[in-house]
Amino acid sequence: MSLRAVFFDLDGTLLDTAPDLANALNRLLISESQAPLTEQQVREVVSAGAYAMLKLAFNVERDDPQTASLRQRLLDFYLQDLSTHTRAFDGIETLIENLHQADIDWGIVTNKPEAYATPLMERFTFARRPLCVLCPEHVTHPKPHGEPLELACQHAKCAVNEAIYIGDHQRDIQSGINAGMKTIAVNYGYIPNGETAHQWQADYVAETGHDIWPIIETFITR
Repeated sequence: MSLRAVFFDLDGTLLDTAPDLANALNRLLISESQAPLTEQQVREVVSAGAYAMLKLAFNVERDDPQTASLRQRLLDFYLQDLSTHTRAFDGIETLIENLHQADIDWGIVTNKPEAYATPLMERFTFARRPLCVLCPEHVTHPKPHGEPLELACQHAKCAVNEAIYIGDHQRDIQSGINAGMKTIAVNYGYIPNGETAHQWQADYVAETGHDIWPIIETFITR
């Protein structure tokens, strides 16, 4: 394998966005005269998206009459304050620096809508800008389909077997498998209760952000 690109999931893999998502949900709860939740409570469901957060906070289902309005208000609160507490996970900034020094492209493939992913990434400075930030709006079939990663490789002008995808959810790893790409599952992200990244049949598992570069380096030195 000649490694030419590394692609990341966004929430829970590259950036720890849970604190600002929890803040948005708590602003919504307070506006409805309800008690806020702890960040840990929100962190346990955040990978499942806005509907799961609303289910936790208000015990509403996706098709309940008030859910659409609550969801829009939640997203509005989030857009107002995307990055106050969001940070790159430990080891990620050094990892991007190492990719830059090795002249390996990197990008983001996420199921986060473009309206939030693009402005969020504009607020972070890494050693090299991402080659692409691909969101559900850019494809016909989002993750776990392989299409988003195939499109990412088109941006990088590389074959799928010349890239690695890194994610913190089973759908990320399944997307990589469906695309025919090597995968690294990270065990530090927003892992659903009762799961571990070791269950997802990834090619490699990284317990921390610092563990990712040694895996990638093995492909550079081959």
